[in-house]
Amino acid sequence: MKEYSFDELLHKAASYCSISEHCISEVELKLKAWGIEGDKSTQIIDRLLEDDFINEKRYCVAFVKDKFRFNKWGKIKISYSLKQKGLDNALINNALANIDEGEYEEMLAELLKAKVKTIKWEYEYEKMGKLFQFAQSRGFESAVIDKVVRTL
Repeated sequence: MKEYSFDELLHKAASYCSISEHCISEVELKLKAWGIEGDKSTQIIDRLLEDDFINEKRYCVAFVKDKFRFNKWGKIKISYSLKQKGLDNALINNALANIDEGEYEEMLAELLKAKVKTIKWEYEYEKMGKLFQFAQSRGFESAVIDKVVRTL
């Protein structure tokens, strides 16, 4: 295996970060996969933070936007994923605040309308229970689910 100099490793990590947004924990995992740990890893991450290749606020905003728009996740699931990556609660909450409530409820309504076509039920409460459970599995809050289910 080739031995890389510090500058080569820094350049490699910077190019990894410039391809898409990454948080510190993701970069640490990547460095570990490259066989870099300890002081060298810390120095590289500090330098990437200094040069704005890693910006956790920007990462949170991008992550929230992507998971909401493309994966159609609710705030609970998004928040949980970000917490698993070791991100600060304040950053997570600020990023989640960017989601428009109307758009949020509209997306849940679309998801539930599509879901209702795929489920079988005998009684109305059974249908509601299945829709509620589905929405919760997507990470939507109970109050929002309740509000949207009533409008269907």
